[in-house]
Amino acid sequence: MSIFDLTGKLAVVTGARRGIGRAMARALAQAGADVIGVSANLEESGSQVEKDVVAAGRSFEAIRTDFADPAAVRALGENLAGRERRVDILINNAGTIRRTPAAQHSDADWELVLQVDLTAQFALTRAVGAAMVERGHGKVVFTASLLSYQGGITVPGYTAAKHGIAGLTKALANEWAPHGVNVNAIAPGYIATDNTQALQDDPSRSKAILERIPAGRWGRADDLAGATVFLASPAADYIHGTILPVDGGWLGR
Repeated sequence: MSIFDLTGKLAVVTGARRGIGRAMARALAQAGADVIGVSANLEESGSQVEKDVVAAGRSFEAIRTDFADPAAVRALGENLAGRERRVDILINNAGTIRRTPAAQHSDADWELVLQVDLTAQFALTRAVGAAMVERGHGKVVFTASLLSYQGGITVPGYTAAKHGIAGLTKALANEWAPHGVNVNAIAPGYIATDNTQALQDDPSRSKAILERIPAGRWGRADDLAGATVFLASPAADYIHGTILPVDGGWLGR
């Protein structure tokens, strides 16, 4: 059996409807995992991510949850933690971003981004992770960011949240590693998704970004597939509290 084989595992992927989340769900299914996809606007049936998972021969369940709603996130955590079939893999990928210069960055934007990108991540992981700790095994993977390391421009709330995700990854790993639960994160580089569309459409920003990426191109969502399967698999059993950049070499520049 391959150390990357996920046959029989159940994976929850948040933010699964499109972009990076969809690519992560597809990769996990291709490695053998059944998938529960979660997103604020996920179709009950017939979504593209469902088609991807079913095409890989695995089962798919859709759950619609708005991560801006704390009560909805708590209910999701209780639902997942209380099921007869336990969650083996939790991929915390849901997120949002607001681009406004710091001096004009509103309280509403700040609070929304911190709720969706950090507070909801903790609340869901606390519930699902507690069940993993009780069983003595599980994999948690957060989607961090290059802005877990850097400051960015015009995204103060997002940067604060992603720095928080880096810290949360390490904090949970410190507590849960002795119980057989791996907590790690992936830090995507500049990936061509809806979240980065404004940057792609800005000729000067896009040019500056490309000039710094040693790989010479924007990333694709599928570039995250291998790292996702790796951190979710037995191959990563002795990896705890790590943030793995998948960035085309950006941080090494």
